Amino acid sequence: MKNQSIWKLKPTNQKYPTLKDDIHTEVAIIGGGITGISTALLLAQQGIETVVLEAREIGKGTTGNSTGNLYSLIESGLSSIEEKYDLTTLQRVVDSRKKALSLIKNNIENFQIDCDYNNRSMFYFDTDNNLNLNKERKLALEVGITTTLIKDENFPFRISQGLEFENQAQINPLAYVQGLAKEVHNLGGKIYENSNVTSIVEEKDQVILTTPKANIRAKKVIQATHTPKGLQIQYHTTLGPYREYGIAAKLKNDNYPRGIFWGFFRNKKYSIRSYKFQGENFLICVGNMHKVGQTDDNLSQILALESFVKEYFEIEKITHRWGGQNYKPADMLPYIGKKKNNSKQYIATGFSTDGLVYGSLAALILSDEIIGRKNVFWNLYKAYRHRPLKVAKNFTKENLNVASKLIGDFLKSGQNLDLKKMMPEQGKIINYKSGKIAIYKNKSGDFKFLSPICPHMGCTVRWNNAEKSWDCPCHGSRFDPQGKVIEGPSLKGLKRK
Repeated sequence: MKNQSIWKLKPTNQKYPTLKDDIHTEVAIIGGGITGISTALLLAQQGIETVVLEAREIGKGTTGNSTGNLYSLIESGLSSIEEKYDLTTLQRVVDSRKKALSLIKNNIENFQIDCDYNNRSMFYFDTDNNLNLNKERKLALEVGITTTLIKDENFPFRISQGLEFENQAQINPLAYVQGLAKEVHNLGGKIYENSNVTSIVEEKDQVILTTPKANIRAKKVIQATHTPKGLQIQYHTTLGPYREYGIAAKLKNDNYPRGIFWGFFRNKKYSIRSYKFQGENFLICVGNMHKVGQTDDNLSQILALESFVKEYFEIEKITHRWGGQNYKPADMLPYIGKKKNNSKQYIATGFSTDGLVYGSLAALILSDEIIGRKNVFWNLYKAYRHRPLKVAKNFTKENLNVASKLIGDFLKSGQNLDLKKMMPEQGKIINYKSGKIAIYKNKSGDFKFLSPICPHMGCTVRWNNAEKSWDCPCHGSRFDPQGKVIEGPSLKGLKRK
């Protein structure tokens, strides 16, 4: 079994260099996922000099760990937007997502990207009759989304109620983004992999980005990093970082469900789909979401996901495991645009689990702003908006949670542990005379000693035993066993001890 996303089955020969020399550019984009690469392509098509900096490899971050589902609905349901705002706002949200879906489809057709694009129905259902699907159906029809009631016959699950939304889609998201990157390169855009940004300094007439081997000076910078990098209090206090898990499996029979299945089973939500690669069928299931760094046993979350799948399907074997991250905005809408009114930096964050569509929408909005054109949706998602009544409840909830982790984990003692008893590939936080230390033991029996304090805002990290990482429970920064940043707002890694 592979501890990686199923999308990596499809090989790519694309490799991009590491930035080694100082350069100047019109626009620098931090992040080579769907947001960054889609934006780079739109800018390159306008002849704007653009550089993309990716900390790892193109598309292999959050984008390459997504479900590959494309839909005009939203994770929290249509009624959540209508109740917090109004029907007009809901209509604009749906219309904006349809624009993004059109962009994706047009890119695939225009550039002949081999990313397993398929039109599929989306099924939204409940097994316990706890959802108000009558309202969801009414709202869907009012905003122009065709929907019908699910008929029980031949449906792969026993349900109490459900809706079918036709003409949604599925792709291999990693193959799609790598296909876009190829076009960016062909148009003269520069892409650098393994070039993580360690500092961002905004000056009067430029923004200076520092990487381990070189600097970039840009007139404008886009942070397409899933969450803003560095200390961005105004955003990190309104975003909740969440992690969920995915598995892929082979079935004993050939009863692979075709479509996008969003189901509520005993009040827990799961996303289920199938995927065919080189004649082989796979079942994909994603779920068991929790706050980053706030579970004592990440592996148990994946094992519970496997148990759920085995309850409803005849499993031959589990083939892949992975995790993915998302950030939920307090007022339920993404933040897209200038970081603040007079800034040279732009951000795109708060996509929840709808990142493929919102990332593509962000590309449309950001590229328009860069070239001086107001996108019709810019004000709806304006990054520096101020909506105190819309954010109040979730803002308070998230920040009380952060405060409890910051203070509680600081006061909490580490373990008293005999290092000889540590298992290989295990991480622990232990007591030491100078304070707590984060310790990792590798397969060879060697130890890595790190500070457990996240450089972002001083919270104490926790060991993720499923993905072998140190995860911060406050704002979602994650670090590999060597202390290097994997994702999240932190620009610096964990300090060595």
